[in-house]
Amino acid sequence: MELIKDLPEVFEEFAEQRQKSFLAVKELKDKGVPIVGVYCTYFPQEIVMAMGAAAVSLCSTSDETIPDAEKDLPKNLCPLIKSSYGFAKTDKCPFFYFSDLVVGETTCDGKKKMYEYMAEFKPVHIMELPNTQSENALELWKKEIIRFKEVLEERFQVEITEDKIREAIRDNNKARLSLRRLYETMRHDPVAMYGHDLFKVLYGSTFKFDRKEIPSEVDPLVEKIEAEYAKGQTIPKKPRILITGCPIGGATEKVIRAIEDNGGVVVTYENCSGAKSIDKLVDEENPDVYDALARRYLAIGCSVMTPNPNRLELLGRLIDEYKVDGVVEVVLQACHTYNVETLGIRKFVNEKKHIPYISVETDYSQADIGQLNTRLTAFIEML
Repeated sequence: MELIKDLPEVFEEFAEQRQKSFLAVKELKDKGVPIVGVYCTYFPQEIVMAMGAAAVSLCSTSDETIPDAEKDLPKNLCPLIKSSYGFAKTDKCPFFYFSDLVVGETTCDGKKKMYEYMAEFKPVHIMELPNTQSENALELWKKEIIRFKEVLEERFQVEITEDKIREAIRDNNKARLSLRRLYETMRHDPVAMYGHDLFKVLYGSTFKFDRKEIPSEVDPLVEKIEAEYAKGQTIPKKPRILITGCPIGGATEKVIRAIEDNGGVVVTYENCSGAKSIDKLVDEENPDVYDALARRYLAIGCSVMTPNPNRLELLGRLIDEYKVDGVVEVVLQACHTYNVETLGIRKFVNEKKHIPYISVETDYSQADIGQLNTRLTAFIEML
């Protein structure tokens, strides 16, 4: 990525990354590169990287295929699950079509059962994710990572060495650090860019099949943002919003737009599309690579964990570091773990951090855009 491009053009390039990847995944397939389809932040990317395969994020953020999914699944199910299954069932997701193996995880009951149906028409491997973060749970998750490695070795007739895993850990840590440096530019007050532009890069980077390429594309972008900020190019000062809750992207970017079209600016994302997936690194000094991976991934603070102190730790840190004025929690309809956890998050934000909080429940339709605009405008005006 050349440094001379205007920032808006660079942001749009990342926004278009998903579409570009539709062609790229076919090229990889034609070259004989194994394709592993994934859905979740708990997925240990380094194992697939060490194999020389490509991990692809599967389609799950549009209401396009939900009617097809509802022929098999309940209508009152989480839209992310219905979208995932609908794209798989209809073969409208090129990433799913070209995947040699889909990796699921036991994060929630709806996804677990959905994977059973999906396995009827696609090879699916399920990783048994513990729903707590104890030492016993860590041992189970470590065994699951080793079992996953062995499944890949058998299915693709390859050997995944510990040296290759260590190399992948180093490469992926570098990618995370680059993306972290990018979202840390939002600590500036006033900010250097809109939160939706930041999101385009974070979300677009998940469709980069070669994680080693991320620093070479993101680092120059960070330099350009900082250089322009030093010249006084900033966004007008506005209430600073943190978004937390369910994964966002695609249809749910309507929440980001509703905030930024109505007087606020999103300075940081705690959810899977943001800090949650980048904040923690794998310990490169740990002599046991599987223990290092297990510790890093199991520490993710998702609402499926009980108790879930790591989410509060990250949330509190982001609120402080990014001078957050208000917290917006996005909850997908029928996502029970995040919906139940809103009480704890509201208490933490209001009583421990002493700032306003609002929870918005939504789905992948565009029917509630007016309501979102009304509620978030009132929230921002209150700030």
